[in-house]
Amino acid sequence: MKMDAVVVGAGLAGLAAAETLADAGLEVVVLERGDGPGSKNVTGGRLYVDPVRDLFPEWWAEAPLERPVTHEAWTLLDEGKSLRVDFQDEGLGGALPQSYTVLRGRFDAWLGERVTGKGALVIPQKPVAELLWEGGAVAGVRVDGEEIPAHAVIACDGVLSFVGKAAGVTDRPAPRAVAVGVKEILGLPPGTIEDRFQLEPGEGAAELFVGSVTRGLLGGGFCYTNRESLSLGLVVGVGDLVEKGCGEKVPELFEAFKDHPRVRALARGGELLEYSAHLIPEGGLDAVPRLVQNGLLLAGDAAGLALNMGYTVRGMEFALASGRLAAQAVLEAREKGDYSAAGLGSYPQRLKESFVWRYLEAFREMPRLLENPALFTRYPAEVCRLVQSLVRLEREKPGKISGKVWEFLRKNVLNWRDLKMLNQLRKL
Repeated sequence: MKMDAVVVGAGLAGLAAAETLADAGLEVVVLERGDGPGSKNVTGGRLYVDPVRDLFPEWWAEAPLERPVTHEAWTLLDEGKSLRVDFQDEGLGGALPQSYTVLRGRFDAWLGERVTGKGALVIPQKPVAELLWEGGAVAGVRVDGEEIPAHAVIACDGVLSFVGKAAGVTDRPAPRAVAVGVKEILGLPPGTIEDRFQLEPGEGAAELFVGSVTRGLLGGGFCYTNRESLSLGLVVGVGDLVEKGCGEKVPELFEAFKDHPRVRALARGGELLEYSAHLIPEGGLDAVPRLVQNGLLLAGDAAGLALNMGYTVRGMEFALASGRLAAQAVLEAREKGDYSAAGLGSYPQRLKESFVWRYLEAFREMPRLLENPALFTRYPAEVCRLVQSLVRLEREKPGKISGKVWEFLRKNVLNWRDLKMLNQLRKL
């Protein structure tokens, strides 16, 4: 007897797909290599709910969300210096907040229980060893020597997707297409969080950092406020780590990041609750592989569906939407009795009509733009130094503000190197 579908990976994409299939009455099994949903999901911690609110209307009243993000901040870091831009908007919260901070361990576990309650079978500690094949099509999986035949397999097993590689639709990602992220969860009382980030009770903040802490490597830091904790992390491009041979380990960079005065002030007194690390897809649209094969679909990180927009990072809502759209394609294939790549072809089409693809297309050039090392070295440092020159008083010979600003523009804007960078921005 064949299952209607096997979902590999109990992250957001996999569980969204499983719920969609279970709601339609299909027999579906979810295989998770970790101890349970959420046990290996360590994403930074921000979910843009607004784009997927209508896809999962029943979730939001009961989902274990942390804080609605009403404060956005971006901080440039130099050695011992920082310049912070803070944006506050009550409209980002209200009755229908645009985004929330989340703790993936808690959120995914809740979603796993929800999916199980709808009749799907979620089995932990089951890494998929190999695929089953039938007439050139994926026809299930083999786990612990046991075969699980299925009409369709939905691969949601992360950026290093074994299933995608075994099916020949993905390969090991290029170093430039991935980043490594490290994160700590630091426990703090709610009142301390709200005082420290200037929040009203229940409000949340997101702060991104760029500058000296990555030692010239592509990347940056983040801090998200949860109800009773902070998610504090650093992301560094694997391509730069490999190519530049900086001699520093990512954990060492993370410790230096935490020791910067601005970051140290935010995390002061926090109790370490969790430490984790994982790979993140950062290749954008050009790194998205073929999404369907006979009997197989890819969703979430396994499909490269994540986006570094420079001023924010998208991924979790991409995973939820792609999981649901993949499941809808399976339902359509079942009606036709055709699980070939052509029979599952509505999935790529659905995805290309969704907000996921629109954002990937709009920011297609962003991965190449972010390869400019000046974004992580010279620009943050020069802006901090300009402000430093304005606020540090000069006794003997005060310089004119116009002269300081002109010198900054000459060095960092009005030259061929930086005008070329500005021209690249026109493509976004």
